[in-house]
Amino acid sequence: MTTQKTALVLGATGAFGGHAVQALLKYGWRIRALARDPEAAAAKAGPRTPIDWVKGDAMNEADVVAAARGARVIVHAVNPPAYKNWPGLVLPMTRATIAAAKAEGARIVVPGNVYNYAPDAGPAIGEDAPQQPVTRKGKIRVEMERLLRESTMQGAKVLIVRAGDFFSGLSWITNRSNGRVRSMFRAGPAAVGHLWAYLPDLAETTARLLEREAELDDFAVFHFRGHWLDRSDEIIASVRRVTGQAKLPVRPFPWLLVYALAPLVELFRELAEMRYLQQKPIGLANAKLVAFLGGEPHTPLDAAVSAALEELGVALDAAPDPAAGLACPAA
Repeated sequence: MTTQKTALVLGATGAFGGHAVQALLKYGWRIRALARDPEAAAAKAGPRTPIDWVKGDAMNEADVVAAARGARVIVHAVNPPAYKNWPGLVLPMTRATIAAAKAEGARIVVPGNVYNYAPDAGPAIGEDAPQQPVTRKGKIRVEMERLLRESTMQGAKVLIVRAGDFFSGLSWITNRSNGRVRSMFRAGPAAVGHLWAYLPDLAETTARLLEREAELDDFAVFHFRGHWLDRSDEIIASVRRVTGQAKLPVRPFPWLLVYALAPLVELFRELAEMRYLQQKPIGLANAKLVAFLGGEPHTPLDAAVSAALEELGVALDAAPDPAAGLACPAA
């Protein structure tokens, strides 16, 4: 059995993890994955996805260390579901991954985000920008990266690819029924720019970086630009175009309900804390990434939105309306 290009993927059935599996397979990696219920995870991943499933828990250091034996890369794509218990779960899972990477001399791959930065950091944040988080999750992310950097002095290596708002589906901003989008949510002011990261592009970028492992710093950080939209309602315009629904209703996100239930519902409390991401133009500059790779993998917005909606079961049988989305009514 060769272990020359074995990658352990933690969170292989999740949003980023699933796309990372597909991208790494394309580049010849053998994929191993950890799951508490390997049979259920294998069924979710699908029979056509060749993964060696190992029974275990990403919170259990011994399980992760055992699963990582012989791996050159550990993709750390695990997060608490529904924003629940970040303080109690994120750092212990990170420490388990670090222990495994140190034991194997492996590189940890982390899909980063913009939580690390202050609301006024701007639309073109570079890798060397100061990290000044204002939320609990942002502070946890900064601490997570501190632990990762420290691990590189103890035998591990790290690759962080930081990106904006992840999407492969568009579940949280669309209301759907019977295979059609019925309406959309606008989460913030229409005129405020927003950064989106189409996950297949982000995963492809990560795989290409790993193909040049020998040239990466032990602690390597790259910013992925993805889709920077000068107006947040450009995503609404795109959905209208690809569905051919020029008059698709747009509704304000129910922030009042979120705030009212925040004391009782942890998910809503966490959403309220992160609302600034929809109110401020926070974006990333990718000059370093482009210089290193010669370009950034980039699916055109409408093509990405079409694929995202099809992933959610939306039928796109209507011919796109080129005029759709030219104007968005005020929410």
